Amino acid sequence: MSLDELFDQFDNLRVLIIGDVMLDSYVWGRVERISPEAPVPVVTVDRRELRLGGAGNVLLNVQALGAEAIICSIIGTDTPGDQLKQELCNRGLSCDGLIRSQDRITTIKERIIASSQQVVRVDTETDRYITADERAQLVAKAKELIPSCHVVIFEDYDKGVLSKEAIAEITDFANAQNVPTVVDPKKRNFLSYQNTTLFKPNLKELREGLKLDFDVDNTTEFRAAVDQLKSTLNVKGALITLSERGVFIDFNGEQRQLPAHIRQIADVSGAGDTVISIAACCVALKQSPAVIAGLSNLGGGLVCESVGVVPINKAQLKQEAKENL
Repeated sequence: MSLDELFDQFDNLRVLIIGDVMLDSYVWGRVERISPEAPVPVVTVDRRELRLGGAGNVLLNVQALGAEAIICSIIGTDTPGDQLKQELCNRGLSCDGLIRSQDRITTIKERIIASSQQVVRVDTETDRYITADERAQLVAKAKELIPSCHVVIFEDYDKGVLSKEAIAEITDFANAQNVPTVVDPKKRNFLSYQNTTLFKPNLKELREGLKLDFDVDNTTEFRAAVDQLKSTLNVKGALITLSERGVFIDFNGEQRQLPAHIRQIADVSGAGDTVISIAACCVALKQSPAVIAGLSNLGGGLVCESVGVVPINKAQLKQEAKENL
């Protein structure tokens, strides 16, 4: 398949993203004085903005690639939950897999920024696991959606939507339906993603998840860690993001390490979301490990050139792919 055909095929995909969706709130202003109440800056607000965060940024990246992105998650019946749902609707994203809970708050991360400097971040959230009843609803909704999708992304931020039981039941169902599962893990459920298709930790997550210390620059040590990961989880493949060292993939009997491309790095926020989105779409289209890693590596680097969390630019990615892959 040529790159042109691949990028055209992205438009035909339906991608299910299961995990912790949240709301990012930005307050921009300026500081002109110190508060008389305490030695803290007073921020005079110029503007406010709401954006999709957490798994929401993966939705936006998948959508930017041309695929249909569907969220399956649980949020509160609170005002931030209403705002999150509205943000999804505003961007033409499906809310079919969104479940509202009266017993849960919607995660919202508020950043107060003055003169391009983040002054403080305020997180309103819970990280307790969803209830057994909510888990049953989540699993039922996932099972309803999976047969019509080409790939499932587990987007885990350790906020409690995903649990060992839910992961196992959804993965078993997806495998029975021959729908691949791609994982962006966090610490709490790291070892729960048994029998998934492609597992994508970063270097820190790999070390912490396996409780293993190794020298990433020692090829033998590093590849032994990846082998241990694959055997522990019984996953078909692993894609390890290595920051300035690029990416490493071990999938379908092939191992490759690709260096990072030299760039003007403005902000690394959201790069992992872009990598998992591209990798999942490539897995859905049965691409080679070289293409999966190469395109994901390019995309992750590209978004780092922009300030803030931004989804990938498909045309720009395609152009870079033609020049570099």
